[in-house]
Amino acid sequence: MDFEKVLTKVVERGSDVFAEDLLREIENEYGRVPLIFERMAERPEILISHLLYKGAVVETSQLEPKMIELISLAVGAALKCSHCVEYHLQSAMAKGATRAEILEVILIAGMLANSAVLADAYRVVNGTGSAPCPSCDINGTGLDKTCSDR
Repeated sequence: MDFEKVLTKVVERGSDVFAEDLLREIENEYGRVPLIFERMAERPEILISHLLYKGAVVETSQLEPKMIELISLAVGAALKCSHCVEYHLQSAMAKGATRAEILEVILIAGMLANSAVLADAYRVVNGTGSAPCPSCDINGTGLDKTCSDR
């Protein structure tokens, strides 16, 4: 999605009309429009800015479109968002994902979600919830600070 061309179309056609065009494109490509996009379209500037951001991330990605959809499916599963899972499942299949690939990313998402629950709870139980974490050290905040200090 060419940013300048999109902005020109928004100015020429108006955000309401352009948002409706975007919804039709999504429906044509994926077979349906996710509820979140329908609600965002009630405030076209929200839908347009979201889709511009999403488009920029996808278009500049070094990952193949199928991989992006598989990752999106896994994240939706880990976040327990059935609508996300349904949407990205359809999209991943449309981009060539196999049943085996889909089941694998769901298993990986479940494994990581489970590990995150356990790790967080064990830190609380052990009283180490405020211990310095490797992310803080990697990001240069130093071991004298914790995630909760920010």
